[in-house]
Amino acid sequence: MGKNKNGKEKARDGDTGAMKRKDFDKELEKLQVELTRLQSWVKARGKRVIVVFEGRDTAGKGGVISRITARTSPRVFRHVALPAPSDREKTQLYMQRYIAHFPAAGEVTLFDRSWYNRAGVERVMGFCSDEQYERFLKLAPTVERELIVNNGIYLLKYFLDVSQDEQRRRFEARITEPMKHWKLSPMDTESVARWWDYSAAYQRMIEATHTKEAPWHIVPADDNPISSATCSTAFRTRK
Repeated sequence: MGKNKNGKEKARDGDTGAMKRKDFDKELEKLQVELTRLQSWVKARGKRVIVVFEGRDTAGKGGVISRITARTSPRVFRHVALPAPSDREKTQLYMQRYIAHFPAAGEVTLFDRSWYNRAGVERVMGFCSDEQYERFLKLAPTVERELIVNNGIYLLKYFLDVSQDEQRRRFEARITEPMKHWKLSPMDTESVARWWDYSAAYQRMIEATHTKEAPWHIVPADDNPISSATCSTAFRTRK
């Protein structure tokens, strides 16, 4: 994989920007076949895999995950999208509610947002203190290395990078298209208004937590089908 200007690994989409829908559908079908083979490998070898999907609101994390799981077993590929923490969960160790969803042998857990909420929305919206934020950035690489990677769990981290113009277009679609109203949340307006705050938070998050053991893969996400194909390809090739 190539690297961006900050030295972070960047998943490549090659010439897929010109990919027609028909060609994409054919390519996606091939990738989904490969994902079923990956599923068989995970089950037969008792492997454990965690895949983290992060990115701004409207980046298409759920869409990528739905394409990955379209032809796989929900007993193997588990989609985890946790709501805001309950009052009880707020008193637990920060990672505790995420650890509860870590995979057993023969399972793949797909996190639609993850513990990196602390470095993103919690930081920007003031849901955590400066001390909690700095402590998270300091400890996250160690926790991922010692608790996850060194315990034999594969950890893949993807950041879906959507442009400001495309994010605005997708938010407008959520407002005007009835079938997308369910995607709207009170945080949407703030997400648009605080674009640059989120930019700074995500840049620091990636710089602080990009490690040899658990690197970030930056995926251009203005074109949802292409970002899906890119993630699926990168995921499939890293076993």
